[in-house]
Amino acid sequence: MTSTTGWTADPNPPWVLQGLEHDDSSVRLRAALAIGTAPDPRLVGTLVERCAVEPEFPVREMLTWALTRHPAATTVPPLLVEVRSERAQARSQALHTLSKIGDRRAWPAITPVLLADPDEEAARSAWRAAVVLVPEGEELRLAVGLATQLGRGGRETQLSLSRALIALGEAVLPVLGAATAAPDPRVRAHALATERLWRDPEVGFELAIEEAKRVAVLGGPDQEGR
Repeated sequence: MTSTTGWTADPNPPWVLQGLEHDDSSVRLRAALAIGTAPDPRLVGTLVERCAVEPEFPVREMLTWALTRHPAATTVPPLLVEVRSERAQARSQALHTLSKIGDRRAWPAITPVLLADPDEEAARSAWRAAVVLVPEGEELRLAVGLATQLGRGGRETQLSLSRALIALGEAVLPVLGAATAAPDPRVRAHALATERLWRDPEVGFELAIEEAKRVAVLGGPDQEGR
């Protein structure tokens, strides 16, 4: 805020910056809320840095919200730096925030390396960001990249990937069809379960994956009358 004398006022009280590092998570939460309520571009770097180390999920969500309250031109560049960080949480939270901002100028940062991030939470954030940011006409290429992760991880990770693939629409169907013939039974089962969910969103993932595992063990979808 600028006064009639040209002096620029600080929209946030002095405690806010200290509050972001307070031992009490409720204080950190209120500090992030205060910054989002009164956006100040000078604090974007501080918010991004805090995202990389904040241990509490609700506070991280508030930090992301505070970042979305600032112009994308101010927030996207430092977030793109963070997606290349050596710290998994920094990558994950930056990708999560980019998905919330939804500025497709960030799309080139979604590389095959990020889609295959060794940290599962960072990889899941990359998948979610990718389907939000993918430009029209790039869905098939993204589906091919995402399909390289079929069969990875446990239930939550596999469900996250299935949701990302399904969000791409019909472009994913030939890719899933090819994956149902993969030599790895985990890949086949995951692809079959994702196909089932695409065709019938009401079916539960647990049921879809268990049915798909049976099909994969039997040797192919023709055994189940598909």
